Parts: sequence; C-alpha cells; structure tokens
Amino acid sequence: MRVLDSLKLTIMVKFMSRTMDQLYELAEPQAGYFTTAQATEAGVSNRALYQRVRRGDIDHVRYGLYRLRRFPAHPFEDVVAACLWAGGDSAASHETALAVHGISDAMPSAIHITVPRQFRGRQDGVVIHHADLPDADRTRVNAVPVTTIARTLQDVAATSDPALVEQAVAQAITRGTLSRRQLRRLVRDTPSLAPMVVGALAEE
Repeated sequence: MRVLDSLKLTIMVKFMSRTMDQLYELAEPQAGYFTTAQATEAGVSNRALYQRVRRGDIDHVRYGLYRLRRFPAHPFEDVVAACLWAGGDSAASHETALAVHGISDAMPSAIHITVPRQFRGRQDGVVIHHADLPDADRTRVNAVPVTTIARTLQDVAATSDPALVEQAVAQAITRGTLSRRQLRRLVRDTPSLAPMVVGALAEE
C-alpha cells in the first residue's frame, strides 16, 4: 500500500511540475500572464488551474486571466493584462503606446488599447479605440503588444495635446527610430504632422 501511495505521489508531482512548465512557457513572454484559453490550448485543464490557484502558484486576476504569482513585476504588466483581456488582435495604443515606446512625457491616467471594430467589451480604467490594425502597424516592445511608433504618432495626432505630439515626434526623430522613408510616409498620410517633422529635422 505504501509503495502504491508513493507511486501516486510521484506521478502527481511530475504532473504538477509539467503543468507549471507549460504555464511558464505561456506566461514568460507575456509579463507573467496567460489566459484560460491559452492554458486550455496548451493542454492545461481548468481543474489543474484551480489546483494551482489553491496551492498559491498562480493568481486568478479576473475572469479568464491568470498570473504566475512569483513572476517578477513588469512596468507595463497592467497594459499586457488589458491586451490579453481584449484578445490577440488588440494592442496598446495612443498615449499608452507613447509611454511603452518611451517617447514624450506621456503618463496616461487610463490604459489605451486599440481593438477590432467588432469588439464590444468594457473595463474600468481602459479606453477602447476601435480599428482593424494591419500587422505592419503592430509590434511588441518588452512583452507589450503595441502599435508601431509611426502608427502611434498618427493616432495621437488626432486625439492628443499638440505639445505632447510635437515632443513625441521630436524624440522619435532624435533617437533615429524612424527612417526617412517612414517620415515621408508619415507626413503623406498625416499632413498635420508635417510642421512638427520639419521642425524636428531642422533642429538636428
């Protein structure tokens, strides 16, 4: 009987260790977060998630969203969590994207994300912008799905304080994050940015 109990314990330990390995693989590139759907796709059952919550290995953040409890803190983990909540086609955008990219002094009081037009969810502290983002307008910075710098500048040009936009344009150009070709396209597609681009280039 003791041999049987020991065997069961060994199998359980191996199973639980494998489960945590699977969850870590999911969460590591996402600031420690993962969704129920991602876990299910990886072969981790809802029961296994429940057991891990009870053991204190993971936290149930909100419906459908979990976090590895001992994963290091991330400066934009709330942004990552919001994007996971909204789905794989979402991305941090507008002033939040400026902060993620580290251009301008943007410190938005709410998280801005862009989601597909058919998305209808709402969450406190999250500002939803509806647009179908092409892959060329999306990137990933330090685990955060985010609009590219060029797309971000186009977005804030239509919604944000002009002084903040001007600062963002100047810093993007000074740091060399936009090529001349990208700048020409930016000015062509968003004429309101032209004076800011010209002014920043003149000061280089």
